[in-house]
Amino acid sequence: MRLPPARGAAESELPTKMVETGHGPLEFRLDRRGSDTVVIFHGGHMRAGLALGEEPFTQAGCSLLVPSRPGYGRTPVTTGGSAEGFADATAALCAHLGVTRVTAVVGVSGGGPTAVAMAARHPALVERLILQSAVGPVPWPDRRTYLGAHVVFTPRTEPATWALVHALVRHAPDAALRMLLRDLTVLPARRVVAGLRPEHRETAIALFTRMRSRHGFLNDLHDLKAGPDLRRLSAEVDQPGLVIASRHDGAVPFAHAQALAAALRRAELLESLADSHFIWFGDDWPAIAARIRDFLQP
Repeated sequence: MRLPPARGAAESELPTKMVETGHGPLEFRLDRRGSDTVVIFHGGHMRAGLALGEEPFTQAGCSLLVPSRPGYGRTPVTTGGSAEGFADATAALCAHLGVTRVTAVVGVSGGGPTAVAMAARHPALVERLILQSAVGPVPWPDRRTYLGAHVVFTPRTEPATWALVHALVRHAPDAALRMLLRDLTVLPARRVVAGLRPEHRETAIALFTRMRSRHGFLNDLHDLKAGPDLRRLSAEVDQPGLVIASRHDGAVPFAHAQALAAALRRAELLESLADSHFIWFGDDWPAIAARIRDFLQP
């Protein structure tokens, strides 16, 4: 079965709403489809209005609830603040929307710790946990990432950084993709870009022309460098878990997935053959998507 390009790849930003949760204002996107609801915490530089890799959930007939994490989109950095605090804010959002059962909470990349925290802190709400290229109980970020981010993603430099990236992606997409994917793979970036299928290249270009960090990425780095105690939180998760990652990931090393699978009580580790952090671009993504759909079944 061949999946279409990620939704959002060739369309304008998806509509979002704002709500006051009691933990602070929160931006979210709710795509109502069926009685089952999946909550998705996207990773760094992403927000509720952007979509990536959501097809397995929509094809399973699930409604999608996608919040913008602290500092991303229109969610203030003070809402929840930490991974654990934002997990509580999202649980409050579910209550506000009348969502009493979350079929799965999905954590992507830097959104992984929030997904783990939500499963651990709200077991009566969350039934399953899915982690994709997710940060786990391994020291992160590395010193190079931490220091570099404090140069290019400060409140003063972040707008200019992304303006340059957006312009480069529009006018020299191949060079831009090589530059941007260099930090997302352990393989030669030129080889990874050359191997992209046309629909994946389109998706990557569309994402990189819309991404912003605002205060979110630095907040992620500070929160993850100081905590949360992901090993403790992971050990408290009793729901079934599915951990998906690639050994070629240059942004979040495969050791994170291994540590998550070991710390979670009931987790399956599913290795992606993708060339980079973007597991959705791997040739085996259709098989992984099928496994996700099976995992969502009672």
